[in-house]
Amino acid sequence: LAIKAQINKRSVFDRKNYFYADLPQGYQISQFRDPIVSGGEIEVTMPYGTRRIGVERIHLEQDAGKSIHDQSPTESFIDLNRCGVALMEIVSNPDMRSADEAGEYVKNLRQILRYAGTCDGDMEKGSLRCDANVSVRKVGAERFGTRNEVKNLNSIRFIVAAINYEIERQIEVLEAGGVIEQATRLYDTVTGETKV
Repeated sequence: LAIKAQINKRSVFDRKNYFYADLPQGYQISQFRDPIVSGGEIEVTMPYGTRRIGVERIHLEQDAGKSIHDQSPTESFIDLNRCGVALMEIVSNPDMRSADEAGEYVKNLRQILRYAGTCDGDMEKGSLRCDANVSVRKVGAERFGTRNEVKNLNSIRFIVAAINYEIERQIEVLEAGGVIEQATRLYDTVTGETKV
């Protein structure tokens, strides 16, 4: 209601089958076709005016474990402490056109969630995380470019930095004649780079 969304009278949980170390049961209980909330919008005020960023849906699902890649140069670790805990996922429409707009969107969303009492918004403790899908396209192009998803960003500053880095990386690849492959990436806060 706080984002002018529709609460659906019918919502259905689905079983998304996949195997990955962060969810060893081999499937995730999630909502896909019939989420609990549809639509909505969040306003962001930028130096060039106010924009409305659409919310596609809010659905409920099991959280996965946390992959940890910075404790060893050769190994990754999995923290399963949050595995299976219910979470609310908010999916925005592809309406943002810059890292700064994305940062403002998350700031405003966090304020709404805190005011509504649905989340404390403490990004450093993992109460609120952001997965940013980033793609670039030539000016005037109709279709979006191939996206890369940067996972588990835990501060507004890192959201903006990771998206800006990823935009520049994708532009460099395309201008050198390369092709963007769809991938899931992480943001290395020490190097300021995204990595597969």
